[in-house]
Amino acid sequence: TIQQLKMTKVATPSPNQAEVILVGCGCPLRGMGWYHAVQMLGNECPSAKLCYIVEPWFLGAGASGPGGAEFAEFKSKAEADNQVGFYTSLAEVPPVTDGVKRLALISGRTIDNPSLLGEAIAAGCSVIYLEKPGATTVAELETMKKQAADANVEICMGYNKNVCKYVRNAREFATSTEGSHVTFVSNNTYENNASSLGECFERNAEGMLKNMAIHELALLASFYDVTVDNIESVEVDKTFSSMQTLAGPSGKEFTDFDKVKFTIKTKTGKQVSVQADRCGGATSYAMVSDADGNEVFRHCMPDEEDEANVSVLEAKYPGAMPYFFSQDPDYTTVKERVAKLCATGEEAKDIATIDIAISALQIAEYLTPLMQKELK
Repeated sequence: TIQQLKMTKVATPSPNQAEVILVGCGCPLRGMGWYHAVQMLGNECPSAKLCYIVEPWFLGAGASGPGGAEFAEFKSKAEADNQVGFYTSLAEVPPVTDGVKRLALISGRTIDNPSLLGEAIAAGCSVIYLEKPGATTVAELETMKKQAADANVEICMGYNKNVCKYVRNAREFATSTEGSHVTFVSNNTYENNASSLGECFERNAEGMLKNMAIHELALLASFYDVTVDNIESVEVDKTFSSMQTLAGPSGKEFTDFDKVKFTIKTKTGKQVSVQADRCGGATSYAMVSDADGNEVFRHCMPDEEDEANVSVLEAKYPGAMPYFFSQDPDYTTVKERVAKLCATGEEAKDIATIDIAISALQIAEYLTPLMQKELK
């Protein structure tokens, strides 16, 4: 078999492409990593050439369990059609060839990211793409930042709302409107009952602000100079916001917000609001109000263009997670900009850095007890 392996041709990037290692593919139709793979194999990110997939679970203990057969089918097709090499660890991936720019796209469990970052650096990656929030604590992110800097490796974050059309349009509209105020609204589709929210609280035990609303906190850090040190005041909308203590499926109780709304004013004179609701529905949006508080602009996600794209993708990948489709263009944009940075050195515009990730988690850790106190 070693002879066979040597004979096998592995996908190789062209000179203007990054050689991508996807770490953590997950189950077809379910895993975010799988969707990243599908987009790259479909040539939707021209600067990214997917050459290797590292998937310890489905190439190991998970092979015979749920999703194992689907993964095996995906693997044989990717090997045959796209010459992708599959490995159980980053250490097994062949060393990087001279002149090739290697990018690791890490899409596993957040808890594994600190160790995977070290392994990706050792595997010769010059740029590393981490899914949000990057790590479970600020301290871990700080260590990872130093580790990458010491190795001269750049970290980009998969905060896809940073490149979202509805965010961009609202920011542009607000810039041209004197005295305007922006509110970012994020909604999920959980049912408003104890069992549905209890399951949500347990599965996302890091809490709403570190999980669902972390994208909005990254927007605040990226575009509104919000850092813990620069917060002048936080105004919590108590009539809208709600905190509950509910039992999860395990029977253990979890206290979390099911909805929040707050306005942050910075010492440098900016202000911005965030509203997040676990049971708010399928549409998220950005809203601009004028100096008198009247709404003057709103852009929703998904909009009509997004919905047309969703219909096409639903037919192409029946049964896949719905959020893959609504955010499909943004995932492509983030990957393409990060791959282009890796391949050519071109700046990855609006892409969140590790510093933004650190600020977002710090803001979450700052706001959570403050809001819990307000909502008791």
